[in-house]
Amino acid sequence: MAKTNPPDGGGSDANENTFVRHRVARPPKEGLLKEFKSVVQETFFHDAPLRDFKDQTASKKVLLGIQAVFPIIGWAREYNLRKLRGDVISGLTIASLCIPQDIGYAKLANLDPKYGLYSSFVPPLVYAGMGSSRDIAIGPVAVVSLLLGTLCQAVIDPNEHPEEYLRLAFTATFFAGVFEAALGFLRLGFLIDFLSHAAVVGFMGGAAITIALQQLKGFLGIKKFTKKTDIVSVMHSVFGAARHGWNWQTIVIGASFLTFLLVAKYIGKKNKKLFWVPAVAPLISVVVSTFFVFITRADKQGVQIVRHIDQGINPISVGKLYFSGKYFTEGIRIGGIAGMVALTEAVAIARTFAAMKDYQIDGNKEMIALGTMNVVGSLTSCYIATGSFSRSAVNYMAGCHTAVSNIVMAIVVALTLVFITPLFKYTPNAILAAIIISAVLGLIDIDAAILIWKIDKLDFAACMGAFFGVVFISVEIGLLISVVISFAKILLQVTRPRTAVLGKLPRTNVYRNTLQYPDAAKIPGILIIRVDSAIYFSNSNYVRERILRWLREEEEKAKAADMPAIKFLIIEMSPVTDIDTSGIHCIEELHKSLEKRQMQLILANPGPVVTEKLHASKFADEIGEDNIFLSVGDAVAICSPKLAEQQA
Repeated sequence: MAKTNPPDGGGSDANENTFVRHRVARPPKEGLLKEFKSVVQETFFHDAPLRDFKDQTASKKVLLGIQAVFPIIGWAREYNLRKLRGDVISGLTIASLCIPQDIGYAKLANLDPKYGLYSSFVPPLVYAGMGSSRDIAIGPVAVVSLLLGTLCQAVIDPNEHPEEYLRLAFTATFFAGVFEAALGFLRLGFLIDFLSHAAVVGFMGGAAITIALQQLKGFLGIKKFTKKTDIVSVMHSVFGAARHGWNWQTIVIGASFLTFLLVAKYIGKKNKKLFWVPAVAPLISVVVSTFFVFITRADKQGVQIVRHIDQGINPISVGKLYFSGKYFTEGIRIGGIAGMVALTEAVAIARTFAAMKDYQIDGNKEMIALGTMNVVGSLTSCYIATGSFSRSAVNYMAGCHTAVSNIVMAIVVALTLVFITPLFKYTPNAILAAIIISAVLGLIDIDAAILIWKIDKLDFAACMGAFFGVVFISVEIGLLISVVISFAKILLQVTRPRTAVLGKLPRTNVYRNTLQYPDAAKIPGILIIRVDSAIYFSNSNYVRERILRWLREEEEKAKAADMPAIKFLIIEMSPVTDIDTSGIHCIEELHKSLEKRQMQLILANPGPVVTEKLHASKFADEIGEDNIFLSVGDAVAICSPKLAEQQA
């Protein structure tokens, strides 16, 4: 049991001749319009986006407005040859990485390889003009490609109806862009924060396992493969084809180059100056393996190859979008889900590298830029593009300065589409599988999962729920599980806020949690409880019942220790940021319950919002303003002499 102090609890401060009590000030009364404006401003415009427009001329405001939509206008004025050199080197480096990856990622989405290349041409150009991140590299990514492919495949079979499937993919991309841009335009970016870091870690890890398993088809040369993504179905398909479906030449190619890619990645990780080694390794692998298959004609021995890739840059695809019929609603649904994941990944990447270089990005502007590039992309034969962590990391380490690196990458991809695509005809599927496997292994963050376990067990449950949901059921179910667990955690924290009994630290007038500070002494006859949350309809009953339970427990302890009975209950309200009608009603019921026990309710340090609502509800008059104190110390200093008088 915690120590107890004598009733004077406040030391010399308890002397009524010297003690000066400060009343809890009632905040200035705000009008309804002003209060509403304040709430809207803090909810949607907390970053004061219009501050730069203040006291500017009309022409300057127009320029700032254009610059807000197209940040390139701002930084282009300070661009120089030194920055250009860094951006060109970075752009060439990430182009060498993205070209082979894009071909493989398009296959994850059940699309022809050319659509992966298309998606690294137009979207990066749009983002370069509208995005605020200097380091993010734009293009298709493994997780979103798999998610799009899985969701679209559940609606249309890509083998039986390839044209309809392609149209659905473009439609989903269009609505993913609309969804992303709308979130940014309406300044609702905070919604993506509901997908917690723990859920993202688990989802990405599960998706990485699923993607790697999907690559066993190309890695082993299997022709007939399951359309399902869960590990049980995939392994059943793999071992079912073991007797006649595996191709040993394909396995040799895949295993050899996967080893090469992993060694290159290890070299780059050990020596940061050799970052370019893992960046160019995929392109080297494609060139060498393609040349090997061509001269040996291994495709005649069962080695599956990419075959023909159409030359030329992106054709217009406006007429291929669904704007009516059953596939229209499916496109909206798939676009919303895939867009949410793409947005979460891109904003997280942009924020990470912005923090490393100590500059700010505007999350809402990022969403508008990402949404616009996907809308434009859907009209130019692209599927969903977003920020790639692996390419962004290479872009950062290569010394990029601005989004010009994305422009350089897009130009290289365009040149590849115009001149080089015929050379990919003999590229073995096994090498694309090896490239994807080596790329997605980095998405499995075991250290992050261990840290999540140490910090928060509920977060770990969300992480593992997402992971096992993706691996054993499907990508969309894993995502759903992660969102549900994340929301469940929020509801649990809202409906079951923490409360604590406070005691006085020795030789101070500071009151702290007795569990955290065992030497904090409780004041005989006074129970001090802190509520660590706003009090709303969702938790008000729990708060009242928990306080009464604390009271019963402390009364039993006082009786067993032959200590004075509790006569004052002080609620420390500094963490209570807000209170609603149910919360006020809860405090009123608590007050009446205490009166029946001949106890006095005391409130300490309520904030301005709570204070105003206490007065508006007339509860401040009911309890008496003399029982609302500026601090716990003030309350104890007044209550202790009263307690001594009652006991005399």
